[in-house]
Amino acid sequence: MVNEKETSTIFDNFLFPKIFQTFRIAIHWKTLTIAFLAVAVICLIGWIMDLIVVAASGSHGEIGVFSMLWHIAIESFNGAIASLFAFDILRVAENITGYFAAVGSTFEDHYIYCIIFCVVKLAVISICGGAICRIAALQFARGEKPGLTEALRFSAKKFTSFFTVPLAPVGIIIVTGVFIFLLGLIGNIPRVGELIMGIFMFVTLIAGALITVFLIGTIAGFNLMFPAVACDGSDCFDAISRSFSYVYAKPWRMSFYTAVAAVYGSICYMFVRFFAFLLLLVTHQLLQFGILGDNSKLTAIWAGPSFWNLLGPASSTTANWTQSLAALLVHLYLLAIIGLVVSFIISFYFSANTIIYALMRNRVDNTALDDVYTLIDEGKIETEFKPEETQPET
Repeated sequence: MVNEKETSTIFDNFLFPKIFQTFRIAIHWKTLTIAFLAVAVICLIGWIMDLIVVAASGSHGEIGVFSMLWHIAIESFNGAIASLFAFDILRVAENITGYFAAVGSTFEDHYIYCIIFCVVKLAVISICGGAICRIAALQFARGEKPGLTEALRFSAKKFTSFFTVPLAPVGIIIVTGVFIFLLGLIGNIPRVGELIMGIFMFVTLIAGALITVFLIGTIAGFNLMFPAVACDGSDCFDAISRSFSYVYAKPWRMSFYTAVAAVYGSICYMFVRFFAFLLLLVTHQLLQFGILGDNSKLTAIWAGPSFWNLLGPASSTTANWTQSLAALLVHLYLLAIIGLVVSFIISFYFSANTIIYALMRNRVDNTALDDVYTLIDEGKIETEFKPEETQPET
């Protein structure tokens, strides 16, 4: 009996296997539906903005800014996954850095477009991502499965926290950087400028250290900010404080959990993508068998999928308007399938990081894994601190 208890205790100390529960949460129809809603809204807004803004010239021809970034993101993501399974870590890093370089270049050329789109995208993700984190938190901690509208109501109630938590560290970095920049401008003053720079250099170094701390904390702890709001009902600054403290308290454990989730997520993504590819391939082949004689009609409507291009190559020129309409309808259905695959990525990302947040909170703050904030708790706190009404003297 003693040996069984000791063995059980040893295995309980290894929390990382709990990350493998992510797939079950991410593939649930509720989280997929919310993620698909986010993808649909973001894509719709992006395509509408592409109609308004002058098209950008890229490797895919004259296309809109959003469409260009969409293609770059897909190519970079698939390239990174393929390189990961080939154990080419350098190539993985090249795909990731290449994507961010493309985003940075696009921001320089279309900064107004990018700012507007990022604000809209953050608003959508604040609602949908927050709802997914909430579902994942309750399902992982207590085995509860909140309703779709319940999760969305929670994220709407905490919208301000979800929306501002990624922006606040960036704002602090920018404001602190402006202070250093202004001191540099003062340095241009002959004689007096360099003297002022020398006197306040220690303040500049402190500001630089603050920027470094926030920069590392934001990059490493960004994934924990939304889960902090969903699990603990934190406000903006409490969520930032928690994510930073977990990263700096146990950086190697955080890195290990993230690596496990990334590898496991890549395997799950390949499975989901293979399922979608097999679905489309079987459908296309059966349609091809069903069309007697010449298959040019099907080719004109739908050329067929490949594993890395579920949409397939561009179809040949259609013969009449009925084929054109059929090709358009098939294209929309294929986009929906691709949207579901992308939705799984989003659902897995938020679900995995919610579990990682719970594990890090357990290790750093010794908080039980089943401890999740509820609106009932908030009501109890308000009642507990409500001042008692005094009866008027008669």
